[in-house]
Amino acid sequence: MFKKFTPSTDIAGQTPPKSSVQRSIRAAVLQQWKIGPETLEEIWPKKETLIHVKCREHISIYSVHSVPLFFQHFDGPFYPTLRLLHQYPSILPKVGVDRGAIRFLLAGAPMMCPGLTSAGGYLPPSEEALPKGTAVAVHAEGKEHAVGIGITELSTEDMRKLNKDVAVEIVTHLGDDLWALQTL
Repeated sequence: MFKKFTPSTDIAGQTPPKSSVQRSIRAAVLQQWKIGPETLEEIWPKKETLIHVKCREHISIYSVHSVPLFFQHFDGPFYPTLRLLHQYPSILPKVGVDRGAIRFLLAGAPMMCPGLTSAGGYLPPSEEALPKGTAVAVHAEGKEHAVGIGITELSTEDMRKLNKDVAVEIVTHLGDDLWALQTL
């Protein structure tokens, strides 16, 4: 999603959304992420103005004090930036890939089921199963922080059963142009 992203050419405009829109964004983030209102208050204080940065390909980046916090594609779910996910690692549910998938992940390729179900991979236990379409933090075997953020293409139970096809579509990863963008 952020391959060949250049702020000078890909950003169409920056505007502060109305307060009613900010309230709806705040409610949506609380519903989609595994955080409480106090954590969201740390990330994005109510008194601070959110800036909506409109980009090419219908991508919206939301920032506070020129620091990108989260983004959205069309009217889809809100994804935290990797920098924010590193500060608050419990925002998204975790999946893990084995060592063999790391180079493909860092190139932005979708993660396949065998990379998640092998000995070095990690999927949540059955009682915490994730449905299809869930935003997840993708961790690499042996690494402390997430190396990517993606959306599940199958439920975690289906990933275990089928063990083939695309499991997680990557939306941002370490080294992409959003990672390089520290301020807008």
